[in-house]
Amino acid sequence: MTRRIAVLSVGAVLLLVFGVLGTSVPVPYVAQVPGPTFDTLGEVDGEPIIELQGRERNDVEGQLTLTTVGVSSRGLSLVQAVRGWFDDEVSVVPEEAVYPPDRSEEETREVNRQAFVTSEQAAESVALGELGYPEKVVVRAVVEDSPSEGKLEEGDAIETVDGQPVPDSAVLAEVLADIPPGTPVTVGYTRLGEPGTTTITTRAAEDREGSLLGVSVLDQPAAPFDVDINVADVGGPSAGLMLTLGILDLVGDDDLTGGAVVAGTGTIDLQENVGPIGGIALKMVSARDIDAELFLVPAANCAEAVAAGTGVPTARVATLDDALDALADLRAGRTPESC
Repeated sequence: MTRRIAVLSVGAVLLLVFGVLGTSVPVPYVAQVPGPTFDTLGEVDGEPIIELQGRERNDVEGQLTLTTVGVSSRGLSLVQAVRGWFDDEVSVVPEEAVYPPDRSEEETREVNRQAFVTSEQAAESVALGELGYPEKVVVRAVVEDSPSEGKLEEGDAIETVDGQPVPDSAVLAEVLADIPPGTPVTVGYTRLGEPGTTTITTRAAEDREGSLLGVSVLDQPAAPFDVDINVADVGGPSAGLMLTLGILDLVGDDDLTGGAVVAGTGTIDLQENVGPIGGIALKMVSARDIDAELFLVPAANCAEAVAAGTGVPTARVATLDDALDALADLRAGRTPESC
């Protein structure tokens, strides 16, 4: 065997070995891809994404679609990673950016899910506040086996305790701090716009003097109807803006889309600021795939949105008012302020 043939043979073997390793050995990266989209005015599996109890939904057309990012499971191979780096519709990122090393996958999913729940609550508060509903002490959850179980419900607005008005949660805590544990108290509340009363025997508070009712509450605008959001398997806070707009469209006085297909993303805080999110380029691919006529982009993500080059018209939004102005421009045939 000549030296040249030997070198070629060894090279071929090495290429074969590297090829096998490249397709089978995992690397510490994951692939992010355009995820599913959800029209906040529509349904998932026959259930409205935004469900109202206590009033009819507005009859609206068009779409206000929230966009998501999908993530591959762990175990991306070297070949898959390299292929993803050259694909405009895939983002290959370090595994620890998605799955922090100090958390299990289950813990990470739970953190992301709680962030989505927080964005739901913010969206509801901002939307109802925009519509002018007054802020009250609203029950967000009833603790299992608590004295309020079966007496108060999620969405109830607590108005009084033993005749004392409780306009916010701080006053409620002060009133309960002066009530000995085991005391029956009369709680006045409003449920779906209707007043009611119930008697609750208080329980000792673990971290302070006085009593508790066994509910978690938030100071937020209260309407004579309940808003429930049903989107399973979505995590993170980036749906806040689109959920806010969906609620406004379904219970407000204006048809926000005028029948257009609008997509978007962005967090929302209680001061109505729209915050940046991750994966904007991938979310714009999803918007392109549903033929969106406008994509609402958080102002801080505008540079990335322009670089994505998907061809979807954009609107730069830093606040809820910016988003509402962009939709008004769209309805009127004007060009919204773009990125």
